[in-house]
Amino acid sequence: MQSLDVCKKTSGKVWHRKPTPSSDNGLMIQITNSQPSTLSHAGKNVRFLHTAFDSNGDSFVAGDHQGHIFMFDITKNRFSLVQKLGHPCTALAFDLRRKSEFLVGLSDYSLKCYDVDTKEMVAWMKGHESVIGNISVHASGRYALTTSTDAAQLWDLDTFQRKRKLNIKEDVGIVQVSFLPLSNTIITAFKDDTIFAWESDTLNCKYQLPIPPGKKPSYRSFAATKDGRVLAAGGRSRFIHLWDLDTHRLLRIVELPTKVTSVKQLNFLPDKFDAGQNQTLGVLSQDGIVRYININSCKLLFDVGTIDNKVNNFSISPSGRHMVSTMEDGSLHVYDLHVVTDEIGKPPAPLVKVVKDNKMSDTVASDQSSKSQKQKGARAKGKENRRNQPDFQMEKELPEQLNMEKLKAILKGYGEYPAKYRMFIWRSILRLPENHTAYAALVDKGTHPAYAKIHEEYPIKSRRLLRILQRILSAMAHWSPIFGETQYLPCLAFPFVKLFQNNHLVCFEILSSIMMNWADHWFEYFPNPPINILGMIENVLAYHDKYLLQHFVKYSVTSQVSYF
Repeated sequence: MQSLDVCKKTSGKVWHRKPTPSSDNGLMIQITNSQPSTLSHAGKNVRFLHTAFDSNGDSFVAGDHQGHIFMFDITKNRFSLVQKLGHPCTALAFDLRRKSEFLVGLSDYSLKCYDVDTKEMVAWMKGHESVIGNISVHASGRYALTTSTDAAQLWDLDTFQRKRKLNIKEDVGIVQVSFLPLSNTIITAFKDDTIFAWESDTLNCKYQLPIPPGKKPSYRSFAATKDGRVLAAGGRSRFIHLWDLDTHRLLRIVELPTKVTSVKQLNFLPDKFDAGQNQTLGVLSQDGIVRYININSCKLLFDVGTIDNKVNNFSISPSGRHMVSTMEDGSLHVYDLHVVTDEIGKPPAPLVKVVKDNKMSDTVASDQSSKSQKQKGARAKGKENRRNQPDFQMEKELPEQLNMEKLKAILKGYGEYPAKYRMFIWRSILRLPENHTAYAALVDKGTHPAYAKIHEEYPIKSRRLLRILQRILSAMAHWSPIFGETQYLPCLAFPFVKLFQNNHLVCFEILSSIMMNWADHWFEYFPNPPINILGMIENVLAYHDKYLLQHFVKYSVTSQVSYF
């Protein structure tokens, strides 16, 4: 693990050599802001209080107790001191419409907007009468919600004027007010455990979630999935309530380990391939440990933090790759979560099932001392049965609704599967592993040099399809270098890219399956043409149209020119 001390520094490198994340928890670097010692006072750290990632997840801002705001760019390996505010920061937000701007709430109850490039103040907004504890930015980046214990305010970030103010009775405090991701819905939670949803334009109440029966949950923290369909709520207990916001019902209750007595913060871990249906929830409890839990299986996946140096709060990048936590000793810890999530992305182990009432099982000899002649007969009988019966193993591996014989009949009769189910059927038949982690590792390697100028050789009108094609081809070239030298690969891959443009992982795995299972003989004479395949094609042509073959021979049109 590397360390960085930003004491009396205005800019510099985050790390001096490429970091090697810890295999235990993915820790990359520890960042501190030490205070030089004097004759009368020993040196100590200025505590970092809050962090926030930008919308790309490439950089984050961090504020300390003395009001210093630093910007750390993980991708460019640079940091800089943006501002010295003189007041401790109480909340941060860095995902505004103008990418270089961020919002900071200060202990003097004010809300300010700064630009990290110019390092100048853009706006100063006043109106709160207590400390701002949370800032939520609309998906468009145009509006922001600020929450204090006695009021919530809606701000227009184009004019930096307050649009609305929600005042609360003295006996009912606010816990959190935030936008639901990718929607115009505002979720408000109060200290009496009531949760309301409002339309952000009209502020009309859309619905209220019922309070769960039994012991009072005393909610303190909330988090919503990226698609805005599930809301997680936790408080002064070891139970997390998951709400289905479509039906407004309690979906399930997740029970944390017995050592957990309360929940301080919740954050969903984004994933590139889950289409916003986040499955992993990060839970910071009173013991200072962040536990990542699968909300469907309720299984503890991994945890971050130790009892010796507790986590005070944490932020997760929009890509789900990095996590930054403020620690009890005042330092910042930057983690690479891909290191600890490798096991999560692996496909499940194959299931071994016992097939009962199978005629093939009758051919197995149960008596070990039986004669070899009987064994040969059993084997012969087994082969005959396999020819006359459907592939039981294949049927067992398919989903229950699919039958291999029926699928063959449909394909033979209609030539294709229904468009509505075509993608699902082929994914099931090909038994794709859907290894998210392996594919993400290939994508993270960037564009392969062989396909850096693909737009010049294969101009495509749609820039989106061109980027997807470049990404898929680069991943295949990183996976196997031979694909970086295969000139016909873009032409072969493009139809699949066009069909599976919304699921890059499936597109990559289907192409890989085809190349490995049906095109493996194409590379036996690489980089020369596949003589064996061309010979087969010539034999087929000679059988079906010998006059066309004679025409090719007469004018010296070789199989390499006509077929390859």
